[in-house]
Amino acid sequence: MQNLPDPAAPAAARLRLTVGPVLYHWPRETLLAFYEAVAETAADTVVIGESICARRREMRLADWLAVGRELKAAGKEVVLVSQALIESEADLRLIERQAEQQEFAVEAGDASALQILAGRVPLVLGPHLNIYSREALHEHADLGATRWVAAVELALDAMALINPPAAPVRTPEGRPITTEAWGFGRLALAFSARCFTARHHGSSRDDCEQRCGADPDGLALETGEKQPFLVLNGTQTQSAAVHNLIGEAAALRAAGVASLRLSPCAQGFTQVVADFEAALNAGGLSADPRETWQSLGVPGPFSNGYAHRLPGMNWSPT
Repeated sequence: MQNLPDPAAPAAARLRLTVGPVLYHWPRETLLAFYEAVAETAADTVVIGESICARRREMRLADWLAVGRELKAAGKEVVLVSQALIESEADLRLIERQAEQQEFAVEAGDASALQILAGRVPLVLGPHLNIYSREALHEHADLGATRWVAAVELALDAMALINPPAAPVRTPEGRPITTEAWGFGRLALAFSARCFTARHHGSSRDDCEQRCGADPDGLALETGEKQPFLVLNGTQTQSAAVHNLIGEAAALRAAGVASLRLSPCAQGFTQVVADFEAALNAGGLSADPRETWQSLGVPGPFSNGYAHRLPGMNWSPT
Protein backbone atom coordinates (compact mmCIF):
# COMPACT_ATOMS: atom_id res chain seq x y z
CA MET A 1 0.00 0.00 0.00
CA GLN A 2 1.30 3.46 -0.90
CA ASN A 3 2.12 6.00 1.79
CA LEU A 4 -0.48 8.73 1.38
CA PRO A 5 0.50 12.40 1.68
CA ASP A 6 -0.62 14.50 4.65
CA PRO A 7 -3.84 16.32 3.54
CA ALA A 8 -2.80 19.35 5.59
CA ALA A 9 0.57 19.67 3.89
CA PRO A 10 0.96 21.99 0.88
CA ALA A 11 0.85 20.16 -2.42
CA ALA A 12 4.31 19.52 -3.87
CA ALA A 13 4.96 20.61 -7.42
CA ARG A 14 4.67 17.77 -9.90
CA LEU A 15 7.98 16.34 -11.04
CA ARG A 16 7.50 15.69 -14.73
CA LEU A 17 8.72 12.41 -16.17
CA THR A 18 10.63 12.27 -19.43
CA VAL A 19 11.23 9.04 -21.33
CA GLY A 20 14.63 9.46 -22.94
CA PRO A 21 15.56 8.14 -26.38
CA VAL A 22 16.10 4.41 -26.77
CA LEU A 23 19.89 4.13 -26.64
CA TYR A 24 20.13 0.56 -27.90
CA HIS A 25 19.61 -1.03 -31.31
CA TRP A 26 16.09 -2.48 -31.20
CA PRO A 27 14.16 -3.86 -34.20
CA ARG A 28 11.58 -1.58 -35.76
CA GLU A 29 8.67 -3.71 -34.52
CA THR A 30 10.06 -3.61 -30.99
CA LEU A 31 10.41 0.18 -31.11
CA LEU A 32 6.86 0.67 -32.34
CA ALA A 33 5.45 -1.63 -29.66
CA PHE A 34 7.54 0.14 -27.02
CA TYR A 35 6.14 3.56 -27.90
CA GLU A 36 2.60 2.21 -27.98
CA ALA A 37 3.16 1.09 -24.38
CA VAL A 38 4.81 4.39 -23.40
CA ALA A 39 1.77 6.28 -24.69
CA GLU A 40 -0.24 4.64 -21.91
CA THR A 41 2.15 5.56 -19.09
CA ALA A 42 2.30 8.61 -16.83
CA ALA A 43 5.27 10.02 -18.76
CA ASP A 44 4.83 13.67 -19.69
CA THR A 45 7.55 13.95 -22.35
CA VAL A 46 9.02 11.42 -24.77
CA VAL A 47 12.33 11.97 -26.56
CA ILE A 48 12.57 10.00 -29.80
CA GLY A 49 15.15 9.33 -32.49
CA GLU A 50 18.56 7.73 -32.93
CA SER A 51 21.22 9.34 -30.75
CA ILE A 52 24.05 6.78 -30.87
CA CYS A 53 24.93 5.56 -34.37
CA ALA A 54 23.86 6.55 -37.90
CA ARG A 55 24.33 2.95 -39.05
CA ARG A 56 21.25 1.92 -37.11
CA ARG A 57 18.74 2.33 -39.92
CA GLU A 58 15.61 0.64 -38.60
CA MET A 59 13.83 4.01 -38.44
CA ARG A 60 14.12 7.03 -40.71
CA LEU A 61 13.17 10.60 -39.79
CA ALA A 62 9.74 10.18 -41.43
CA ASP A 63 9.15 7.13 -39.23
CA TRP A 64 10.14 9.02 -36.08
CA LEU A 65 7.84 11.91 -37.03
CA ALA A 66 4.97 9.44 -37.42
CA VAL A 67 5.71 7.99 -33.97
CA GLY A 68 5.86 11.53 -32.59
CA ARG A 69 2.43 12.37 -33.98
CA GLU A 70 0.92 9.31 -32.33
CA LEU A 71 2.52 10.18 -28.99
CA LYS A 72 1.35 13.77 -29.29
CA ALA A 73 -2.19 12.54 -29.97
CA ALA A 74 -1.89 10.55 -26.73
CA GLY A 75 -1.14 13.76 -24.83
CA LYS A 76 2.66 13.54 -24.68
CA GLU A 77 5.13 16.32 -25.31
CA VAL A 78 7.50 15.04 -28.01
CA VAL A 79 11.14 15.97 -28.57
CA LEU A 80 13.37 14.75 -31.40
CA VAL A 81 16.99 13.98 -30.50
CA SER A 82 20.09 14.57 -32.59
CA GLN A 83 23.12 12.29 -32.50
CA ALA A 84 25.63 12.63 -29.70
CA LEU A 85 28.60 12.16 -32.04
CA ILE A 86 28.54 13.93 -35.40
CA GLU A 87 30.98 12.38 -37.86
CA SER A 88 29.87 13.09 -41.42
CA GLU A 89 28.08 15.42 -43.78
CA ALA A 90 25.17 12.98 -43.74
CA ASP A 91 24.87 13.42 -39.97
CA LEU A 92 24.76 17.19 -40.41
CA ARG A 93 22.13 16.89 -43.14
CA LEU A 94 19.91 14.90 -40.78
CA ILE A 95 20.13 17.68 -38.19
CA GLU A 96 19.25 20.16 -40.94
CA ARG A 97 16.15 18.11 -41.72
CA GLN A 98 15.25 18.05 -38.03
CA ALA A 99 15.56 21.84 -37.99
CA GLU A 100 13.29 22.14 -41.03
CA GLN A 101 10.38 20.25 -39.45
CA GLN A 102 8.09 22.44 -37.39
CA GLU A 103 6.18 19.86 -35.36
CA PHE A 104 8.52 19.09 -32.45
CA ALA A 105 11.32 20.52 -30.36
CA VAL A 106 14.80 19.12 -30.94
CA GLU A 107 17.35 18.11 -28.31
CA ALA A 108 20.92 18.96 -29.26
CA GLY A 109 23.00 15.87 -28.61
CA ASP A 110 26.24 17.59 -29.59
CA ALA A 111 27.48 21.18 -29.70
CA SER A 112 27.79 20.97 -33.49
CA ALA A 113 23.98 20.83 -33.68
CA LEU A 114 23.43 24.12 -31.89
CA GLN A 115 24.18 26.46 -34.77
CA ILE A 116 21.85 24.53 -37.08
CA LEU A 117 18.97 24.29 -34.60
CA ALA A 118 19.11 27.64 -32.78
CA GLY A 119 16.27 29.98 -33.68
CA ARG A 120 14.58 27.46 -35.97
CA VAL A 121 12.93 24.98 -33.59
CA PRO A 122 12.30 24.90 -29.84
CA LEU A 123 15.66 23.84 -28.44
CA VAL A 124 16.52 21.42 -25.62
CA LEU A 125 20.07 21.21 -24.30
CA GLY A 126 21.07 17.54 -24.14
CA PRO A 127 23.10 15.91 -21.34
CA HIS A 128 26.30 15.61 -23.40
CA LEU A 129 26.82 19.35 -23.88
CA ASN A 130 29.54 20.88 -21.72
CA ILE A 131 27.40 22.99 -19.39
CA TYR A 132 28.97 23.09 -15.95
CA SER A 133 28.42 26.69 -14.85
CA ARG A 134 25.72 29.35 -14.71
CA GLU A 135 27.67 31.39 -17.26
CA ALA A 136 27.68 28.50 -19.72
CA LEU A 137 23.95 28.00 -19.25
CA HIS A 138 23.41 31.73 -19.91
CA GLU A 139 25.28 31.41 -23.22
CA HIS A 140 23.06 28.54 -24.29
CA ALA A 141 19.91 30.33 -23.12
CA ASP A 142 20.83 33.11 -25.54
CA LEU A 143 20.35 30.55 -28.33
CA GLY A 144 16.71 30.22 -27.30
CA ALA A 145 16.94 26.97 -25.33
CA THR A 146 14.22 26.53 -22.74
CA ARG A 147 15.23 23.21 -21.14
CA TRP A 148 18.57 21.96 -19.85
CA VAL A 149 19.25 18.27 -19.31
CA ALA A 150 22.09 18.37 -16.77
CA ALA A 151 25.23 16.30 -17.31
CA VAL A 152 24.90 12.94 -15.60
CA GLU A 153 27.87 13.51 -13.28
CA LEU A 154 26.53 16.74 -11.79
CA ALA A 155 25.40 16.54 -8.18
CA LEU A 156 21.94 17.83 -7.33
CA ASP A 157 23.33 20.74 -5.31
CA ALA A 158 25.52 21.70 -8.29
CA MET A 159 22.44 21.83 -10.52
CA ALA A 160 20.86 24.20 -8.00
CA LEU A 161 23.90 26.50 -8.16
CA ILE A 162 23.93 26.56 -11.96
CA ASN A 163 20.17 27.12 -12.34
CA PRO A 164 18.78 28.17 -8.94
CA PRO A 165 15.05 27.57 -8.50
CA ALA A 166 14.61 31.06 -7.03
CA ALA A 167 16.59 32.79 -9.80
CA PRO A 168 16.61 30.62 -12.93
CA VAL A 169 18.58 31.45 -16.03
CA ARG A 170 16.29 33.05 -18.59
CA THR A 171 16.15 33.34 -22.37
CA PRO A 172 16.38 36.77 -24.02
CA GLU A 173 12.56 36.79 -24.02
CA GLY A 174 12.52 36.26 -20.26
CA ARG A 175 11.42 32.62 -20.27
CA PRO A 176 13.08 30.58 -17.50
CA ILE A 177 15.24 27.59 -18.38
CA THR A 178 13.94 24.43 -16.72
CA THR A 179 16.27 21.76 -15.35
CA GLU A 180 15.95 18.08 -16.16
CA ALA A 181 18.02 15.51 -14.27
CA TRP A 182 19.02 12.00 -15.31
CA GLY A 183 16.89 9.87 -13.02
CA PHE A 184 17.12 6.30 -14.26
CA GLY A 185 19.37 4.41 -16.64
CA ARG A 186 22.95 3.55 -17.38
CA LEU A 187 25.30 6.53 -17.61
CA ALA A 188 27.16 7.49 -20.77
CA LEU A 189 30.88 7.39 -20.01
CA ALA A 190 32.33 7.94 -23.49
CA PHE A 191 31.60 8.10 -27.21
CA SER A 192 34.05 7.00 -29.88
CA ALA A 193 34.38 6.97 -33.65
CA ARG A 194 35.21 3.28 -33.17
CA CYS A 195 32.51 0.71 -32.51
CA PHE A 196 33.67 -1.44 -29.63
CA THR A 197 30.75 -3.83 -30.03
CA ALA A 198 31.87 -4.58 -33.60
CA ARG A 199 35.46 -4.93 -32.44
CA HIS A 200 34.36 -7.37 -29.74
CA HIS A 201 32.88 -9.54 -32.49
CA GLY A 202 35.97 -9.23 -34.69
CA SER A 203 34.35 -6.86 -37.21
CA SER A 204 35.13 -3.33 -38.34
CA ARG A 205 32.66 -0.52 -37.90
CA ASP A 206 32.18 -0.22 -41.66
CA ASP A 207 31.25 -3.90 -41.79
CA CYS A 208 29.64 -4.23 -38.36
CA GLU A 209 26.56 -6.21 -39.48
CA GLN A 210 24.78 -4.27 -36.73
CA ARG A 211 25.96 -6.75 -34.10
CA CYS A 212 24.69 -4.40 -31.36
CA GLY A 213 21.18 -5.56 -32.23
CA ALA A 214 21.88 -8.79 -30.35
CA ASP A 215 22.20 -6.89 -27.05
CA PRO A 216 18.90 -5.08 -26.26
CA ASP A 217 20.41 -3.58 -23.09
CA GLY A 218 24.00 -3.37 -24.31
CA LEU A 219 26.89 -5.83 -24.01
CA ALA A 220 27.86 -6.21 -20.35
CA LEU A 221 31.53 -6.64 -19.41
CA GLU A 222 32.95 -7.98 -16.15
CA THR A 223 36.25 -7.62 -14.36
CA GLY A 224 38.55 -10.58 -13.82
CA GLU A 225 36.80 -11.00 -10.45
CA LYS A 226 33.42 -11.36 -12.22
CA GLN A 227 32.19 -7.96 -11.06
CA PRO A 228 30.09 -5.72 -13.36
CA PHE A 229 32.42 -3.26 -15.08
CA LEU A 230 31.16 -1.53 -18.24
CA VAL A 231 28.51 -1.91 -20.93
CA LEU A 232 29.33 -1.61 -24.63
CA ASN A 233 26.64 0.00 -26.76
CA GLY A 234 28.16 0.38 -30.21
CA THR A 235 30.09 3.66 -30.22
CA GLN A 236 28.98 4.42 -26.67
CA THR A 237 30.51 3.08 -23.47
CA GLN A 238 28.14 3.02 -20.49
CA SER A 239 28.35 2.37 -16.79
CA ALA A 240 27.47 -1.13 -15.62
CA ALA A 241 25.41 0.36 -12.79
CA VAL A 242 22.00 1.89 -13.43
CA HIS A 243 21.64 5.42 -12.05
CA ASN A 244 18.47 5.51 -9.96
CA LEU A 245 17.02 8.54 -8.16
CA ILE A 246 13.63 7.09 -7.25
CA GLY A 247 14.15 7.97 -3.56
CA GLU A 248 15.27 11.56 -4.14
CA ALA A 249 11.97 13.44 -4.50
CA ALA A 250 12.70 16.04 -1.82
CA ALA A 251 16.28 16.62 -2.96
CA LEU A 252 15.19 16.95 -6.59
CA ARG A 253 12.59 19.56 -5.75
CA ALA A 254 15.05 21.45 -3.53
CA ALA A 255 17.51 21.56 -6.43
CA GLY A 256 14.88 23.08 -8.72
CA VAL A 257 14.64 20.02 -10.95
CA ALA A 258 11.45 20.21 -12.99
CA SER A 259 11.64 16.87 -14.78
CA LEU A 260 13.39 13.55 -14.41
CA ARG A 261 14.72 11.53 -17.33
CA LEU A 262 14.09 7.79 -17.41
CA SER A 263 16.25 5.98 -19.97
CA PRO A 264 14.50 2.99 -21.59
CA CYS A 265 15.46 -0.62 -20.92
CA ALA A 266 14.27 -3.69 -22.79
CA GLN A 267 12.20 -5.26 -20.00
CA GLY A 268 9.96 -3.88 -17.26
CA PHE A 269 10.22 -0.24 -18.29
CA THR A 270 6.53 0.63 -17.98
CA GLN A 271 6.67 -0.60 -14.37
CA VAL A 272 9.70 1.63 -13.79
CA VAL A 273 7.72 4.63 -15.05
CA ALA A 274 4.74 3.72 -12.88
CA ASP A 275 6.92 3.36 -9.79
CA PHE A 276 8.66 6.69 -10.37
CA GLU A 277 5.28 8.37 -10.77
CA ALA A 278 4.11 6.86 -7.50
CA ALA A 279 7.31 7.68 -5.64
CA LEU A 280 7.63 11.26 -6.85
CA ASN A 281 4.07 12.44 -7.38
CA ALA A 282 1.59 10.15 -5.64
CA GLY A 283 2.73 10.03 -2.05
CA GLY A 284 5.48 7.44 -2.26
CA LEU A 285 5.91 3.68 -2.35
CA SER A 286 5.43 1.33 0.56
CA ALA A 287 8.45 -0.79 -0.43
CA ASP A 288 11.66 -0.55 -2.43
CA PRO A 289 10.71 -1.54 -6.01
CA ARG A 290 14.13 -2.87 -6.99
CA GLU A 291 13.28 -6.50 -6.19
CA THR A 292 10.19 -6.30 -8.40
CA TRP A 293 12.23 -4.69 -11.15
CA GLN A 294 14.78 -7.48 -10.98
CA SER A 295 12.03 -10.07 -11.40
CA LEU A 296 10.85 -8.23 -14.54
CA GLY A 297 14.33 -8.17 -16.09
CA VAL A 298 15.19 -4.53 -15.39
CA PRO A 299 19.00 -4.31 -15.47
CA GLY A 300 21.06 -3.51 -12.37
CA PRO A 301 22.90 -3.01 -10.08
CA PHE A 302 21.81 0.50 -9.06
CA SER A 303 23.75 3.60 -8.13
CA ASN A 304 23.14 7.23 -7.16
CA GLY A 305 26.59 8.40 -6.14
CA TYR A 306 26.90 11.31 -8.55
CA ALA A 307 23.77 12.93 -7.13
CA HIS A 308 25.53 13.19 -3.75
CA ARG A 309 29.07 14.14 -4.89
CA LEU A 310 30.23 10.55 -4.40
CA PRO A 311 31.77 8.10 -6.88
CA GLY A 312 29.15 7.40 -9.51
CA MET A 313 28.98 3.66 -8.80
CA ASN A 314 28.03 4.20 -5.14
CA TRP A 315 24.56 3.43 -3.82
CA SER A 316 23.33 5.51 -0.86
CA PRO A 317 19.96 4.48 0.60
CA THR A 318 17.65 7.48 0.97
